[in-house]
Amino acid sequence: QLQASGGGLVQPGGSLRLSCAAYGFVFEDRAVGWFRQAPGKEREEISCITDSGAHITYSDSVKGRFTISRDNHKTTWYLQMNSLKPEDTAVYYCAVSRTFYGCDNIAYWGQGTLVTVSS
Repeated sequence: QLQASGGGLVQPGGSLRLSCAAYGFVFEDRAVGWFRQAPGKEREEISCITDSGAHITYSDSVKGRFTISRDNHKTTWYLQMNSLKPEDTAVYYCAVSRTFYGCDNIAYWGQGTLVTVSS
């Protein structure tokens, strides 16, 4: 089970930190990531981090503003979101990959947490 938290309402330019905690399974050998789905749009991958944390990818839409990190000891990973824009409004999902590298083949999804960026 994956439990995502940290979403909410924030003004443009503000920051939020999302967390995802894994319960009941080991994921140190898996890549993990964050996806989002805005109203009327398809779910998109926004960031992925390999099992060791050595390789990280970001979508162009969030690069330079968002930072992914993981703490395998605590079986938790995070998404620090800075300089938020109204177009970042979406439901954010955490995910665990089936492999150690890349998030294009997801084994587990979190339940989603809503981020709303509005003044």
